[in-house]
Amino acid sequence: MFKKFLPEEHVNSILEIQPELLKEKGIRGLITDLDNTLVAWNEPSITPELEKWFASLKQAGISTMILTNNSEKRVRIFAGNSQIPYVFRAKKPLTLGFKRAMRRMNLQPDELVVVGDQIMTDIWGANRIGAHSILVVPVAANDGWGTKINRLIERFILMQLRRRGLLKWEDR
Repeated sequence: MFKKFLPEEHVNSILEIQPELLKEKGIRGLITDLDNTLVAWNEPSITPELEKWFASLKQAGISTMILTNNSEKRVRIFAGNSQIPYVFRAKKPLTLGFKRAMRRMNLQPDELVVVGDQIMTDIWGANRIGAHSILVVPVAANDGWGTKINRLIERFILMQLRRRGLLKWEDR
């Protein structure tokens, strides 16, 4: 039961994800969460480091998409002039938003990696559609009110995965 929440990889920061390694795995597209994956949930704008990272993905031929449960206004302000495509109000972990992003990217699940900071939304959704999944350590230590509930459930799930010997990383 708990395996559906198990990410295939774990990184401390989205900036650790290298386009070359994705290409070696046959990845042609990256779907990323926004809040606490790219920037803190209350940070309005994209950072220069993230702009450079997105540019490196584009240069490597990897298409990108932001997939968020947040509002269009939130993601539009974040993306600014970067022209990063996005799907808002995705209703993760339901598959609808993931499938919409895949159609817009014209890719199949085995060509995608989904990156996010939450097991209950990002990782479970990625696993439901059959995409590669990467769990990232949240950018901020605090969360919006809705996410706090998910974090409690997430801690229980991580404990169960650890107990079963399924986690391949240590808490940092």
